[in-house]
Amino acid sequence: MKEARHNHGAIVIEDKPLPEPGVDQARVRIVTAGVCHSDLHIVRGDWSGMNREGPIGHEAIGVVDALGPGAEAFVSVGDRVILGLGGMGGNYWCGACDNCLRGSPQQCVHSQGIMGTFAESMVLFAKGLVVLPDSVGDEEAPLACGGLTAYGAVRKLARHGVRAGQPIAVIGAAGGLGHYAVQIANAFGYRVLGVDVGAERLAFVESLGAERAVEPGEAVAVAQQEFGGVAASLVFSAKIAGFNLGLDVLRRGGLFVGVALPPESEGKWELTPFTLFMRDPIITYSSVGHVGDMRDVVDLVARGKVKSHIGRRGGFDDIADIFDDLEATRYLGRAVIDIG
Repeated sequence: MKEARHNHGAIVIEDKPLPEPGVDQARVRIVTAGVCHSDLHIVRGDWSGMNREGPIGHEAIGVVDALGPGAEAFVSVGDRVILGLGGMGGNYWCGACDNCLRGSPQQCVHSQGIMGTFAESMVLFAKGLVVLPDSVGDEEAPLACGGLTAYGAVRKLARHGVRAGQPIAVIGAAGGLGHYAVQIANAFGYRVLGVDVGAERLAFVESLGAERAVEPGEAVAVAQQEFGGVAASLVFSAKIAGFNLGLDVLRRGGLFVGVALPPESEGKWELTPFTLFMRDPIITYSSVGHVGDMRDVVDLVARGKVKSHIGRRGGFDDIADIFDDLEATRYLGRAVIDIG
């Protein structure tokens, strides 16, 4: 089978043996794979501690074509499934460790990250697969991380007392994750102030259901003058400036939810104690989600509440160019690689 790998910044296509599933594993023939911004960071070497070579990709839709012992309890051969659940953020959760039992399966001590969906086949735990209805198309592969991560971030709002009907800001609203967050927040009844750069991107954000869409330079004034400051901000911009803006648009006591992971070359996000004293924010971070959340996301898509906007498609030979286009923000929404 063919598999795309990264090797110190280069993309190489290799022939690999067809993998065989082990206990509780299923083999999935990949049909489409999504391209996530974190894939770009890994290939570019933006984060320390990550391997500079290896398989890439952690979002996909495919068809189950083989089962290991025990996997039949969760899926069947022929099932069309979505896989991903956040890449190295953890996809499999055991349901029995202390973290799972206290309601934090993302922190499962037995979690195992997915990496390698830019391939014709892969094996993974069957428990992490979600069977798709026919109404959810193959182009929705980026839901596996992008949609799920945005959903997890929006879910943080209610957990911290931000009620439906209150204004929130989505920083980086036209991007691969932000465009999901706008739709999900709108479906949950929040008033969305979308922030992004350029007329085309702002029009796109408004088309997704945002009440207002503004440039970063206008965001603080609009947030304060029209909303009295937003109750929460979700930051999907992989820039320290985006993190600063997410704090600046908040009303006193507002909720800041960081989602993006800027390259380490961006430097540190610095706050003074006086800033915390004056603004009294709640600051948290949101990382991916679990298989139960994935089922919720699939249901939202099936009901027409959320849709992936695919701004770029290609095959194995286009992966390097897609990464270049992603880095240069040459397309809106997400990119998909057609594999099978």
